[in-house]
Formats: sequence, structure tokens, C-alpha cells
Amino acid sequence: MRVPSNRAPGRSAVDSASSALAVLTVSIGTAGLAAAATCPGLLAEVDQHAAAVRDALGGDRRPLTPAALAGYAEGVRDAAREHGWQPPTRSTDFAEADWLLTRLLAVCALARSLGTQPAPLPTL
Repeated sequence: MRVPSNRAPGRSAVDSASSALAVLTVSIGTAGLAAAATCPGLLAEVDQHAAAVRDALGGDRRPLTPAALAGYAEGVRDAAREHGWQPPTRSTDFAEADWLLTRLLAVCALARSLGTQPAPLPTL
């Protein structure tokens, strides 16, 4: 979900980005950020990663958006998959979170900080 920087995202792009962030939040964000709240070391790592993500997206020059965060997370996951990474399929021990999970948790934390509610997940 990449939106060219010279164009404002349309409603469907915003909905798609919000949905992508909702899926990420459900899959790792909720449990991971709850774990970070009780583990100061993990919280510090998430904060450091969040600062790096904000810098990578130019957050000091323009506001972060759901589209930018969703696109960043997609790029990180795509690159990891090219190197054989598989998303967690069961309960994850976030106290031992690797770089990738910590980075994705940082995206979830930044999305939460935007103060917008992600779009609800589609019902099956």
C-alpha cells in the first residue's frame, strides 16, 4: 500500500491503510504493546524503533499518516519474507522479540499515537 508522496491518498487508500494497520495490531500489536507496558527494556526498544521509523518517514518534516505507516510496515514485512521470515502463528514471547517484531511493534505504537481508530476488520 504505497501512496505517491505528491498525491493525497483517496478514501479507499485511507481505508486500506487503516485496515492494514488493524490487521497488524490484531496480529502482534495488542499483545506486544501490552508486554512492552510491563517490560521496561522492551518498551525502551519499541520507543527507539519508533523514533527510527518516524525519522525514516520524515516525521519531523510532515505529519505521519496511516498510509505512510502501513506502507512502511508492508515494506519491512516484504523484505523480511524475501529472506525467509514467516509471521508468528502462535503466542509470541515479546520479551525475546527480534528486530523485526520490535520494528513492527513500533509501527503499531505510532499508529496508536495518531489518535485515529483503525478501520474494523472485515467479517468473514
